[in-house]
Amino acid sequence: MASANYMAGRKTYARPQALLFSENPGTIVDGKYVPDGNETSTSGSTNEDFIILSDHNRGSLDFGVQRIENRQRTVNGRMRSYWIADKRTLTVSWTMLPSRAYSLEPNFNSSTGLPTGIGTEYTVDGGAGGAELLDWYQNHYGTFYVFVAYDKLDVNNGDTAYAKLGQYGEVLEMYITDFSWNVQKRGGTNFDMWDVSISLEEA
Repeated sequence: MASANYMAGRKTYARPQALLFSENPGTIVDGKYVPDGNETSTSGSTNEDFIILSDHNRGSLDFGVQRIENRQRTVNGRMRSYWIADKRTLTVSWTMLPSRAYSLEPNFNSSTGLPTGIGTEYTVDGGAGGAELLDWYQNHYGTFYVFVAYDKLDVNNGDTAYAKLGQYGEVLEMYITDFSWNVQKRGGTNFDMWDVSISLEEA
């Protein structure tokens, strides 16, 4: 089960990987978002609750906003808008991403988050490889939760400038609108190199 210590142990660098996909919105522990359940990279696993996406050759996080509103002109010609909601979109891609994170199926320590029995680590931070991303896409037809880590202030919650730099700062309920991948290079008996692109839209 994931915990604050588990998430800290899964960080390779000072900040967590930029994205995490989860079947649940998680809980807030000591002011930090923590997903509930188990992490696994086993294809088709029934106990997979979340995966941590790798920053290995990841491109930019491209955010956009879809403004849902009803606009119409009044009798005097002025435009009137009834705002309903702003929904975000997110596009992210990887180049030359290893097809798997490890050479062997990992066993993540439930207390520390440290993987054991991994053989060789292929992604630089132990995050999901291309085949693991594809597996998530093929097994999640509806919405799921995207944990995002980037430098975003939330002054409404009294954040200071660096309060959330070392953690996931927000959770969005989203679904995948487009998923594409290219197998750039095939390895021998270890892994392939993939290009992957994912587009998501807020529910």
